[in-house]
Amino acid sequence: MAKNLGFLIVIAMGFFIWGLGAGVYHIFPYDVIFEIKNSILSDNKEKIEFNILTNDLESLIHISNKNDIDTKRNSLITYIWKENSLPNHQPNSIETNVVDDRYDLSNLKSIDKITIIMKNNVQSISYFFTPENSNNRLIIYHQGHAGDFILGKETIQYFLDNNYSVLAFSMPLTGLNNQPIIDDPNFGKIEINLHEEFKFLESDDFSTISYFVEPIVISLNYLDENYDFESYDFVGISGGGWTAVLYAAIDDRIDKSFSIAGSSPFYLRAIPENFGDYEQHLPELYRIANYLELYILASHGEKRELIQVFNKYDPCCFSGDIYLDYEPIISEKLSYLGPGSFQIFIDDSHNEHKISKNTLNFILKSLQ
Repeated sequence: MAKNLGFLIVIAMGFFIWGLGAGVYHIFPYDVIFEIKNSILSDNKEKIEFNILTNDLESLIHISNKNDIDTKRNSLITYIWKENSLPNHQPNSIETNVVDDRYDLSNLKSIDKITIIMKNNVQSISYFFTPENSNNRLIIYHQGHAGDFILGKETIQYFLDNNYSVLAFSMPLTGLNNQPIIDDPNFGKIEINLHEEFKFLESDDFSTISYFVEPIVISLNYLDENYDFESYDFVGISGGGWTAVLYAAIDDRIDKSFSIAGSSPFYLRAIPENFGDYEQHLPELYRIANYLELYILASHGEKRELIQVFNKYDPCCFSGDIYLDYEPIISEKLSYLGPGSFQIFIDDSHNEHKISKNTLNFILKSLQ
């Protein structure tokens, strides 16, 4: 009995070592297991795509002419600010030549710190990076939900290397931005640290969506007043990609917008991780302009273009290439609405939730 038990232990240890070797050194049967895994994943992918509901996409787009574009843009502005125009004021403060040791960047002349204070003391702090050698063009860079725009340091450096000035933002409540305590007569004191909690601040005469886009409006007002840039282009990742679309939809000062892993139409959001934060599914906003319509608003106009970038193997959200199905619909709409361009780029060069070097090179080529 003991002899048989010892024999079984030896056999078990042998299989364990063999399995470990297969995983680490890719010896037999690694290739077989790998193919089976890919087959299973492929089957699951097909099931996910098969279960996507069929839609008549053209019927979801309620834009037939230039007047419809103007009406929807004005309606968005009115909803966000309860006024019929973009805010026209300047930042609360500009601190020039700030020192931030985290940004040991090349071709960097200076960093200016722009502070904007909004209703309920919600603050936005952005950095304006000026290169030593400037091409007189500005990139608005917007970081996603992950945090401070220091996370986009490589992207900022990439554009500085190519002589672009960079205006960098974080999402509200993240990065250098504050998390204020509000004292509501109905709810008491609440520390606002999640976007979902913005709903406590909504009212008939105030929309919290303004927190996401007002800092950009006001910062560009400052740049319009003090600089003479040839163009404003927008690059955003994740929540920053969502911001790029909404902002370009309401402000035609933006020429080219690049939204990386930022949004998709609602009918493609069956996967829970694609549903997004509060701002991504606020019904009152998207009844004015749904995502397909926002893409048109962000694309339409002289020298204007929206490019959505999806990381095919993104572990976070908006992975795959199913988004290509609406590209021809948007492009066709734009073809008879007038000038403007829309494109989808699928980045299959990596498996991370990021702006890859491949995408950066694609963006630079598109800008040139």
